[in-house]
Amino acid sequence: MLKQLWATKHPHAAHEDANGLSLTRTLGPWGLTALGIGAVIGGGIFVITGQAAANHAGPAIMLSFVLAAICCGFCALAYAEFAAMVPVSGSAYSYTYATFGELAAWFIGWMLVLEYGVSASAVAVSWTGYFLSLLSHFDIHLPAALVSAPLDGQLRPTGAIANVPAAILVLLLTWLCYVGIRKSSAMNMAMVILKTGLIVLVIAVGWKYVDTANWQPFIPENTGPGQFGMEGVLRGAAMVFFAYIGFEAVSVAAQESHRPQRDMPIGMMLSLAICTILYIAMAAVMTGLVPYTLLGTDEPVVTAVAAHPSLGWLRVVVEIGALVGLSSVVLVMIIGQPRIFMIMGRDGLLPPLFTKIHPKYRTPHINTVITGIGIALLAALFPLDVLGELTSMGTLIAFAAVCAGVLVLRRTQPDLPRPFRIRGAWLVCSLGVLSCMALLSAMTFHNWMLMGVWTVVGFAIYFGYGFRHSRLRR
Repeated sequence: MLKQLWATKHPHAAHEDANGLSLTRTLGPWGLTALGIGAVIGGGIFVITGQAAANHAGPAIMLSFVLAAICCGFCALAYAEFAAMVPVSGSAYSYTYATFGELAAWFIGWMLVLEYGVSASAVAVSWTGYFLSLLSHFDIHLPAALVSAPLDGQLRPTGAIANVPAAILVLLLTWLCYVGIRKSSAMNMAMVILKTGLIVLVIAVGWKYVDTANWQPFIPENTGPGQFGMEGVLRGAAMVFFAYIGFEAVSVAAQESHRPQRDMPIGMMLSLAICTILYIAMAAVMTGLVPYTLLGTDEPVVTAVAAHPSLGWLRVVVEIGALVGLSSVVLVMIIGQPRIFMIMGRDGLLPPLFTKIHPKYRTPHINTVITGIGIALLAALFPLDVLGELTSMGTLIAFAAVCAGVLVLRRTQPDLPRPFRIRGAWLVCSLGVLSCMALLSAMTFHNWMLMGVWTVVGFAIYFGYGFRHSRLRR
């Protein structure tokens, strides 16, 4: 039993297995970069930034973004080496299988369900807030029972029925992913261009109204655990890390890339660099337009812009940008999660149903439907604050495993061809693991309890099905 739990899969075997899952190669470096930007630019700018600034970091939220970006930079380099060497759709799951064994691979795969499925539902919930704000301009007000979660942050009944707009958004994007990566990639590219242009417009126009007095003090005095001071900056970095997790979605599309050995590193690093610059600039504008204490709303960008009557026209631009940006995040997450299920099914850890490819659209259509329905249910029933930080935790654990995996594979398989090779790997990957651990240390006991429950459920599925049906075992 222990031998199977720690059995590893050779990277070449993972590649050969994945080649049997005939997906269509349609993405180049720009398509992959757009995929990364589409997944990254969204909830971080339009939701998490304001909450982290108001409750934890103050104007130093800009520094929090820098810290989170540094951590992501180390991890992105590790992902780039793996993605070029093992260009398959399983992402961190496949990389962990090749380095730490089957049990660890299942654990990381289960963490990726948090990253893709649960984060997509959280972003869809945020989308509803901006959608309602836009409708208010036309004096349209939907019943509160149909736009709110029936459970609150403590999982107590609220009297609402469901968050219907969020569920409808997810189902529409699921249909788009069902009919093909080419169509969904083209739609994502259009949304990325539109929302990036709108964000640049907000930064350029809003910068003229920035009052630098709102940046003082830059790091407010600590008022409690995780509340301002450097401890608050670190806590803010752990929160806004949620904003960066999308760059990893680039590696999930490896099997649909024309030249993954060259295009994957370009797509990951370029999307991360562009998004970091936009995040820091937007955080500077938001905290400069109003005192940071006012940004703890569901629509922090609208709150900042609405404080200046002469920027009333910009509010509509912000709302449209938020709707487009959040939609593209959900789209990319729905693209990513089915492909991870597909690879896990190919390894026997999930039923064969998860390996099916649509004969016409060449997409994992059954996985896409299952993923879409699951995300829609979560978005309809649960509020944003229940699973947002849990998503960051799962992602940090997966990122740390990938950084460590590069070092393990350098030692166990030193002769494997590495089209992209990290220079100073021991330093870069060690810093990647340590930075992930530092951000995890800022999480609360409540978050760790929820993570424990999630992990137990995942292991129950593995030992109930995956352990007995593993292809590696047979």
